[in-house]
Amino acid sequence: MTVRFTPQHPTAAAEMEWDAWGTADRRKELGEGVRTLLRQALGVDTERARSLPETAVRLTPSRLDTRHHQGLRRIVGPEHVADDDAARLRHAGGKSTLDLLRRQNPGPQDGPDAVLRPGSHDEVLAVLDYCTGEGIAVVPFGGGTSVVGGLDPVRDGFEAVVAVDLQRMNALTDLDPVSGLATLQAGATGPQAEELLGAHGFSLGHFPQSFRHATVGGFAVTRSSGQASAGHGRFDEMVEHLVVATPRGTVRAGRAPASAAGPDLRQLFLGSEGLFGIVTEVGVRVHPIPAATAHRAWSFPDFATGADALRTLVQTGAVPTVLRLSDETETATNLALHEHIGATAPTGCLAVTTVEGTAEHVRARAAEVDALLSTLGGTDLGEEPARAWEQGRFDAPHLRDALLRVGALAETLETATTWSNLARLRTAVTDALTASLQEQGTPPLVLCHISHTYPTGASLYFTVVCAQTDDPLTQWSAAKRAATDAIMTAGGTVTHHHAVGRDHRPWMADEIGTLGTGLLRAVKDALDPLGILNPGKLLP
Repeated sequence: MTVRFTPQHPTAAAEMEWDAWGTADRRKELGEGVRTLLRQALGVDTERARSLPETAVRLTPSRLDTRHHQGLRRIVGPEHVADDDAARLRHAGGKSTLDLLRRQNPGPQDGPDAVLRPGSHDEVLAVLDYCTGEGIAVVPFGGGTSVVGGLDPVRDGFEAVVAVDLQRMNALTDLDPVSGLATLQAGATGPQAEELLGAHGFSLGHFPQSFRHATVGGFAVTRSSGQASAGHGRFDEMVEHLVVATPRGTVRAGRAPASAAGPDLRQLFLGSEGLFGIVTEVGVRVHPIPAATAHRAWSFPDFATGADALRTLVQTGAVPTVLRLSDETETATNLALHEHIGATAPTGCLAVTTVEGTAEHVRARAAEVDALLSTLGGTDLGEEPARAWEQGRFDAPHLRDALLRVGALAETLETATTWSNLARLRTAVTDALTASLQEQGTPPLVLCHISHTYPTGASLYFTVVCAQTDDPLTQWSAAKRAATDAIMTAGGTVTHHHAVGRDHRPWMADEIGTLGTGLLRAVKDALDPLGILNPGKLLP
C-alpha cells in the first residue's frame, strides 16, 4: 500500500560557490609535485593564475521594473524574490570551464534580472502565466550544475529574464514500498533524495558526478546517466511519471509501468531541458538500500582488450552495478595524481566493477563477473583501487577547478556509439582535440574512459588538460568545435548525458534532422507559444 504523509523536507542543501564547482570546504589545491608535472609535461605557467574576488564583478542592471517586482512577489512571496547581485551572479549560468572562465571577467556580466523561488506547483504555474503575459523569459534552475550552457540567462528578444529556482520544492510526497515507487519534488538534490528515501530503507541509486548538487528534476530534463547505471539504468529509465507546469497549464505524463495508450508523453519532457515546461514532480523507481556491495578492480593490457571484455560481459547479461574502463593515458594520469590508490598499482587500463544487492545476490553475481573478466584478459587487482575510485568519484570537478586556478585548461566532453564503432570514434575525437590545441601552441593530454555500457554500445568520456593561452575561451571553444564535428562525422551522438543546452545546439539539426527539428518546434509552439521558457537552448 502507498504510504501518504504531509510532505517532509530534508536538510537544506549547501549553495555552490559563485566561481567554482561545489562548496568552499571541498576545494582542492594542487601539490608542488603536480604543479611541476604540469610545467614540465604541458608547459603550464603555474604562476600566471588569477582569482577575481566576487566584489570586483559587476552585473548589468536588472531590467525588471517596480510593477514586475510587485507582481512576482505577490505570487511567491516577497522573501522569495531576489534581485541582489549575489543571487543573480549565482544564477548567471552553470559550471562548465567556459562558465568559470567567464566568471573571472570583472564585467559587466549578464545575469538574470531576478531569482524566484516558488514553493509549489501552483506557484510555478502562476509565475509562468505572469511571465507569458508580461513577455518575460524564464530559465528553470535546479542545482546549477549544467556544463553545456543550459542555464545561461539568454533574453532572445525578451526585455527581461528571470531564473526560477526550485530549491524550496524538495520534499518526498509519496512512497509505495510494495511497488518500489517514490514521488519527489523536482528541487530535491541527490543527497536530499537519498536522505528522504533512506529514512524508509530505500535508495534512488542515481549517482552522477554532479550528485552532490544536481536535482531530481534536473536529472529528468537532461537524461542524466549515473555511475551506477549499469545496474539501475539511466535516470529516464527510472521515471514512472512526471508533473509539468507549462504556460498552457499542467501536464501529467505516465500512470503505469508500461502502456500502449499512444506515444509516451514522458518522452516529450525527459531531455527537454525546460523548453516545454518546468518539471515540478517526478515519480521514480527506487530500491532497498543494498545489504552488501562487492568492489573489484581489473587491469587490461590495452583499451581494445578491455572494451571487448566489457562488451562481452554486458551482452552476456552478467551486468554489475558499476562498470567502467579507463584508457592507458587516464590510468597512468590517475596513478600520477594519487600517491596511493591501492596495494597493487594498475598498469595498462584500469576497470572498476561493483555489485550490490542482497548478500546472496552479490556473491553469485560477483563470482560470475569475476570469472568472465578473468577469462577475457583481465587481471584481478583486488578491492582497493575500486574503493579508492568510489571514495573520490564526485571530486573530479574540484580537481578541474584547481587546474584552472594554476593556469591549466581542463574540461570534459562525452559521446556514445555502437561497440563496432567505438575505436573509430575514440581515435577521431582524440585526434581532433590534439590537432586543434597543438595548432594553438598548447599540446594537450587527452584522457578517455568508458563510463556507461549497453548491449549495443557504450559512451566515451574525454578529459582534456593543456596550458591556457591568453584567450582560453576562444582556445577551448575551437577545440570543442573540432571535437564535436569529429563526433558527428564519426557517427557518435552529440551528447550522451551532459545534454544539449547552448553549447551543442549548433549540431542538433545534424543529430535529429530537419523534420525532427520541426516536430520539436511544434511541441514548443503547443506548450509555450510565446517561447518564454529557456530561450536559446536545445532547438536549432
